[in-house]
Amino acid sequence: MERGQTTQTNGRPSLVQRRKEALRFEIAAEAVRLFASRGVTGTTGEEIAQAVGISARTLWRHFPTKESCVLPLLSAGLESAIDQLGEWPPETGLLDFFTGLARNAVLPPATPLILDLIRMTSTDPALRAVWLQAHDDALPVLGELLARRTGGSADDLRTKVHAATLNGALRAGAEDFARRYGDDPDAAGSEIAACLLDALHAASDGLPY
Repeated sequence: MERGQTTQTNGRPSLVQRRKEALRFEIAAEAVRLFASRGVTGTTGEEIAQAVGISARTLWRHFPTKESCVLPLLSAGLESAIDQLGEWPPETGLLDFFTGLARNAVLPPATPLILDLIRMTSTDPALRAVWLQAHDDALPVLGELLARRTGGSADDLRTKVHAATLNGALRAGAEDFARRYGDDPDAAGSEIAACLLDALHAASDGLPY
């Protein structure tokens, strides 16, 4: 493998890339724990680096600001939802698909941290900006997914509007779940799927104004 190569010939991430992503996820997790216990303003990037066991220089190579350290955790939840949408059968409507997910959804191990973080995005402007960035990054991926499904183009206005609507519903559903079930240790995947389904129902109802 050539130096700097990040993807294997089979399309899977290389060991170097996997280690890099694991470190970024560890940094994100420690950042959330420190933000939750000390507050965002009361936490420095150097303290996050120390908690992970790396140098501040290494931390800043991965993230431009201390708030942006949480981006991998926020992106993980979105990527999970997009991965599930990748299994969306052609003959099944979106609402029916999410109804099925609601019956069998399983929360990933990092969910408590992600929920803590999502709740913090409602009160901290810098973290809010990172949350919105995660959704902005996901928008073209959703657009391509919808375009492949319809045989259209991701650049079509209609596709862009649908992608933005789906993106907004995913964000609102996740925020609703974090608010309603964040302190409930018994909350399950079915609850977050139900919140997402409620948000999608609201989106599919159209604008009643």
